[in-house]
Amino acid sequence: MQNDFIVLATRSMQEYTDRVVQHLLHFPSFQEKAELINQVGSLRVDLFADGELEVAVGTSLRGKDVYLFSSAARNPAGIPVEEAKIELYHAIDALKRAQAERICVFEPYVTCSRSDRTTRRNSVGLWIHFKILSSLGACHIITYQLHSDKSKSMVDPTICAIDDVPGLKLLKQYLCDRYIQSVDFLRNVVRSQWAFCSVDAGGEKLARTFANAFGAPLVVAHKQRDYSRANTVESINILSAEPIEGKVLWIVDDMIDTAGSVYSLINALEKFHPTEINLAAVHAVFSSPALERLTELTRRGLLKHIVVTDTVYCPECFGEDLPNLEVVSSTELSAHIIATIALDKSLGKLLEPFNAEAYLSRPRLF
Repeated sequence: MQNDFIVLATRSMQEYTDRVVQHLLHFPSFQEKAELINQVGSLRVDLFADGELEVAVGTSLRGKDVYLFSSAARNPAGIPVEEAKIELYHAIDALKRAQAERICVFEPYVTCSRSDRTTRRNSVGLWIHFKILSSLGACHIITYQLHSDKSKSMVDPTICAIDDVPGLKLLKQYLCDRYIQSVDFLRNVVRSQWAFCSVDAGGEKLARTFANAFGAPLVVAHKQRDYSRANTVESINILSAEPIEGKVLWIVDDMIDTAGSVYSLINALEKFHPTEINLAAVHAVFSSPALERLTELTRRGLLKHIVVTDTVYCPECFGEDLPNLEVVSSTELSAHIIATIALDKSLGKLLEPFNAEAYLSRPRLF
């Protein structure tokens, strides 16, 4: 381990980061440095009457590496998007002025990740965000499941490194642990009775990783959008090499925003008479009217399970309307990523394709 390091968080991510630190301190290499590492509450935010803010550091950072957790998405503190972003930028500036050696920004979900397309006269929100982070002094950005592979090319690797860790692997592991549990079930049931479905043609590659990982059929939904209105779908065509009737379908995507695409897709899939339809996505953005749409589908018996991760905060009240919502924790993986980097080890294993049979066949202690 080259340098001592500490873990910090902006106001939007303190609860999440506390859980990360607890996992991190289970690593033998870090147990003796618990007080040094855990500095989650050491950033102070001063709010001014005119809406401006400043961030101050409450601990010594000279010569230390800093892992800074932040999010502009829905959060327990109720910090809105714009304020959360400005707080992050101020926090990096404060860390640099405190002479931190290296600053790693850990954003489990980057809210502007879909603003990644360039035309002649539009701004590109993701490029702006990455440019600000690197210009202020961040030397490493870590996130889960960016909306597009090309997004990583927006960061100049000579200035700032970026690791886009596949959050989909968390969902695949959860399906194995919760619903499959054995190699026999995988071989005899999943491969003949399950199918994985993309939300649209652009999501085919993502859905194919699930189909390949579990050895199950792939279903591709091709939607026609009305580009004159945001989040609007005109029609959907379903492409499948095998009959969908009687299958257990898992619709998979990187995020659920307004659930407009999912709502239209599940209604289109109903006429094919699958045994059940489930939904798995990394980021539970759930912009309005997502909850209403998912609740309606659930009450109509069309949507059985909804599996998401905690990269975006899901309050307990969501469970009142969606008792079928299952939230997979990403905090242990986040701790593992920090430990791997801090010990100068490779992240390669985290980026390898997931194989369900190999995962289910692994030796287990209990």
